[in-house]
Amino acid sequence: MGQKLWEKSVEVNKEIERYTIGRDREMDLYLAKYDVLGSMAHITMLEHIGLLTKAELACLLAELKQIYARAEKGEFTIEEGVEDVHSQVELILTRKLGDVGKKIHSGRSRNDQVLLDLKLFTRARIKQTAESVQRLFHTLLAQSERYKAVLMPGYTHLQIAMPSSFGLWFGAYAESLVDDMLLLQAAFKICNRNPLGSAAGYGSSFPLDRAMTTRLLGFDSLDYNVVYAQMGRGKMERDVAFALAGIAGTVSKLAYDACLFNSQNFGFVKLPDECTTGSSIMPHKKNPDVFELTRAKCNKLQSLPGQIMMIAGNLPSGYFRDLQIIKELFLPAFDELDDCLAMTAWIVERIKVNEHILDDDKYNPIFSVEEVNRLAREGMPFRDAYKQVGLDIEAGRFTPCKTVHHTHEGSIGNLCNDQIAALMQRVVEGFNFQTMEAAEKALLGD
Repeated sequence: MGQKLWEKSVEVNKEIERYTIGRDREMDLYLAKYDVLGSMAHITMLEHIGLLTKAELACLLAELKQIYARAEKGEFTIEEGVEDVHSQVELILTRKLGDVGKKIHSGRSRNDQVLLDLKLFTRARIKQTAESVQRLFHTLLAQSERYKAVLMPGYTHLQIAMPSSFGLWFGAYAESLVDDMLLLQAAFKICNRNPLGSAAGYGSSFPLDRAMTTRLLGFDSLDYNVVYAQMGRGKMERDVAFALAGIAGTVSKLAYDACLFNSQNFGFVKLPDECTTGSSIMPHKKNPDVFELTRAKCNKLQSLPGQIMMIAGNLPSGYFRDLQIIKELFLPAFDELDDCLAMTAWIVERIKVNEHILDDDKYNPIFSVEEVNRLAREGMPFRDAYKQVGLDIEAGRFTPCKTVHHTHEGSIGNLCNDQIAALMQRVVEGFNFQTMEAAEKALLGD
């Protein structure tokens, strides 16, 4: 028999019920184990303030741990006719333990329950995404070191500009990920505050110990003001979406570069054959499908903050059902981004670099600045040197010296990869995932 926590005596029209529930039951499967974790902390606090007995707490915790284990294995389901994950957990407890199962909702609303579930889910998934970013980061830095002596043309306006190198190209994307991780860290800290106890957004007459649930769940602090805790719904997802979009933007640009450089007109790199597909009509084709799909997926992810803002941006304070729709956009985004990061790391590790690009004379003009700088170092005014080299190029007299001497920080001859790696390490340490992990482990009794 289905159960709705809010249902009293009036039966809801089935078509309206289908419309209002939408994909919520499907989305709630993402949240199942976090809902159980939050309930474990909540009832531990309820026993502390005298709303549950020690015996009731013990049997509830034992059953919740079993539900958590099923959810972690992907075996948790929401039955037909049951509205959401909260109802399903309470229904399982009530079937097994009778009226004791109905006591877990004291001092709580589905509003702060889903706020908590979303925060617990999000902080865990941010940790996974941070690990995926680190894997790609270290792969990029390794390739930067491996190919640091291999020159390639740099471009402005899609015109050949100045000498670059594969050390710079791979390393640039690595450093971009450092800034992306800094934004992800900020999003994690916004997420890692406890809304539990805010109930429907106006608190509770029960003497809840919100500091206790904050400690039990390993949050950095409370969302103190109960109205603000409710206002955080949609805002947290938007802020995290901006961080995910930043990472996606870096990966999308890398994918675009790789597709361009893989084309025959460039021939700078060769992608692994496993990442390309052929044509049904042209036998010579090796299309860079994996990176093209990565580019599209990442560009879609860059629209996520905008979509969330369109849903939540014009709502006043308090809860509204509009916010339910954000879950459909937000929850699957982590899987999609992690897929893109994993695929990109796999390809970057196996990409083959053309070490003789600049043997082609069409790239000779990119060394013109080196010649201007040489003449300036020998005493010729820079503007005169610039004009002389320009006239030599126009007259076909320019013969480049293809030896490049760049020594300043971050240039071809001084990539600063060690400093970039140290910068990333400091950002990673700033997350402090250990507190969250230790608290969850203690709560589960692992």
